[in-house]
Amino acid sequence: MSNIKSFLAFFNHKSVFEITNDDVIVYTIEYILKNRLSSSYQNQIVNAIKLYFKTIHNEILVIDKIHRPQQEKVLPTVLSKEEVKQILSAHTNLKHKVMLSMIYSCGLRRSELLNLRPNDIDSKRNIVIIRQSKGKKDRITPLSPKILEMLRNYYIEYKPKTWLFEGQSKGEQYSEQSLQNILKQALQKTKITKPVTLHWLRHSYATHLLESGTDLRYIQELLGHNSSKTTEIYTHVSTKSIQQIKSPFDELY
Repeated sequence: MSNIKSFLAFFNHKSVFEITNDDVIVYTIEYILKNRLSSSYQNQIVNAIKLYFKTIHNEILVIDKIHRPQQEKVLPTVLSKEEVKQILSAHTNLKHKVMLSMIYSCGLRRSELLNLRPNDIDSKRNIVIIRQSKGKKDRITPLSPKILEMLRNYYIEYKPKTWLFEGQSKGEQYSEQSLQNILKQALQKTKITKPVTLHWLRHSYATHLLESGTDLRYIQELLGHNSSKTTEIYTHVSTKSIQQIKSPFDELY
């Protein structure tokens, strides 16, 4: 709604019904591009205007005439194995340690961890079942023997009933904010000053798998990506091949 308001305010000298497709092109050049708005915001504005044209003018906006920004290509941020180890070892609280460890060891999204139930841990087959995740599909991921040992100790101490990780009250799902605070506290203890998020642990899991020789097709399945192109971005942050390249500088001395 605010997108349309800014658009109409730009043409306050015109009636709503006088605005044409050509005016939209002017607005794109003189307002959107000049103010260097982000690509996602630019697309939001163009989509809002497109809907407006169809509703008010009962005509289709000619999108081809309007500049559509290319999607910004931002590489995922990855931690070193040593940094991950520091973060996962920071907490003495067993629950906190297990939660962070599972995100990294299974490549989980934050919501996927919080939605786990006790019976989603299959200790006989050494897998974790992630149900109805992004895209409304189930998937499985390997369960590390070391994580399984941690989980068994966790079960004994906390005895979860409804959710694998519960809040202060039995049967209450652990909150996202509390999970974020766990990571924040770990970072304070390790003195790591990078703006680490929970998703960095998932990115690091994927990159470390790739560097250890795991095929991209398996990583795609483990992360639950619909497209292989989404997974391929980790090839750009993996340093294994890059580190093997010898700089010509070294040959000068």
